Amino acid sequence: MSDRYEETYRAFRWEVPQRFNIGVACCGRHAAERHRFALYWEDEEGGTAAYTFWDLQQQANRLSNVLAALGVGRGDRVGILLPQRPETAVAHIACYQMGAVAMPLSVLFGPEALEYRLANSETVVAIVDPASLANLAPIRDRLPHLGHVIGVAGAREAGVAHWDELLAKASRRFTPADTAAEDPAVLIYTSGTTGPPKGALIPHRALIGNLPGFTYSHDLFPQPGDVFWSPADWAWTGGLMDALLPTLYFGYPILGYRGRFDAERAFRLMEKYGIRNTFLFPTALKMMMKAVPRPRSRYDLALRSMMSAGEAVGETVFAWARDELGVVVNEMFGQTEMNYIVGNSHTLWPAKPGSMGRPYPGHRVAVIDDDGNEVPAGEVGEVAVHRRDIHGDPDAVFFLGYWKNEEATRRKFTGDWCRTGDLATRDADGYLWYQGRADDVFKSAGYRIGPSEIENCLVKHPAVANAAVVPSPDPERGNVVKAFIVLTPGHAPSDALGEEIRQHVRGRLAPYEYPKEIEFIEALPMTTTGKVQRRVLRELEAKRKGTGS
Repeated sequence: MSDRYEETYRAFRWEVPQRFNIGVACCGRHAAERHRFALYWEDEEGGTAAYTFWDLQQQANRLSNVLAALGVGRGDRVGILLPQRPETAVAHIACYQMGAVAMPLSVLFGPEALEYRLANSETVVAIVDPASLANLAPIRDRLPHLGHVIGVAGAREAGVAHWDELLAKASRRFTPADTAAEDPAVLIYTSGTTGPPKGALIPHRALIGNLPGFTYSHDLFPQPGDVFWSPADWAWTGGLMDALLPTLYFGYPILGYRGRFDAERAFRLMEKYGIRNTFLFPTALKMMMKAVPRPRSRYDLALRSMMSAGEAVGETVFAWARDELGVVVNEMFGQTEMNYIVGNSHTLWPAKPGSMGRPYPGHRVAVIDDDGNEVPAGEVGEVAVHRRDIHGDPDAVFFLGYWKNEEATRRKFTGDWCRTGDLATRDADGYLWYQGRADDVFKSAGYRIGPSEIENCLVKHPAVANAAVVPSPDPERGNVVKAFIVLTPGHAPSDALGEEIRQHVRGRLAPYEYPKEIEFIEALPMTTTGKVQRRVLRELEAKRKGTGS
């Protein structure tokens, strides 16, 4: 194929209006077309629903009036403690169009995690379902700013107002606030390696900043007939800014599913709803590959584009998706503070298996050293994005700063470069190759080792469903490579299998990269966004070897 990257990248110019509102852009402007579908929804109990943009807008108007009556004003934080539900989309639209700040929170957060975020943000209203209410109830008395709790889907107890009853009494007419593109819209807390979580305050314009990456990673989205689905939780940047909001922005439908991820159910959902575009984490893809190696022999799929992020996909999964799903995976890289900055768009430039891709149009991205200088091709450095694009225009994707934490905001930047904390190399063609988080990379006998390449090699073994590589303290080498391995069904842990897997890696990578230690494990510790928590395993190893606290 021809490589049209340079012309595409250099021709792009930002067009960010001074006044912009996510709620209006993602729903209000489409609502006049009363029969234009916005959201299909299903849950694991078999319940289904469908909503047009007009349906969502009527409910969002009612909710905005409810929130205003409860005293919510511009800039106030509203906690949205919901999974993928229709009410989640309505709540976001309602908050944005009234100038409030939506604060999505995962239903998986326990009381302690919720308390810190709700207290630090001074959230004034929380919208909950039964699962999140159970975790909020024990801490509610310790949240003086939280004046009201609204329950959906049967979340009822004393002091909790019910969604249906409130909306039924509210007017369906609401005049959106005239917000500036720079006004805050979303507050998402990110977990670092040290200290408490930091709240990244994201402006309305950041949605525009996400659009180039979204468009190109889905091979010029939208195309006629496109329907989007991702299991990524809408409480996180991946689900909110990489799936829900950009799909609605373009006026196209998205599928929401409330339930645990299951590989075969994912195939059934994609078949049932004619899904054409999807964002699937590498972990999900690995599960699907192992569960149904030949999916098109069982399912009638209509996939047109696929994006993946969070971890490196690796050659094995890349080849499976291409050969068995009929789509080329466009890998993407970004983070909450500046999302969707690097990736692939295989119809415009070749996707190199395992690469993060190239900087998306509108983003000036480099691999830099500790002093903020770009490092030569082939050298490991930290991925960073510049405040301004190649034309000197402000990059629209940037967050406003960390909530009530100016020092952390300052530390995020070296001059005009915003650091990601992720390590990569850049090849001669400008593709970036992920080397792991700065704190995931370790040394063994003087060799600098990143887990990604080893993990990708491990997954190529038929017995390995998933793997995580961490350093295990060693008195002679400093560290040795240790692999925690989840086996595929039909394989049982044994010393012989462990040795077979070690030799599998030893024959493919550098001698110092093969895992000298292997531990079979039922499941890897994961974040709610589908990333392997290597830190948990690393700390476990340090404690076992007597080098940790």
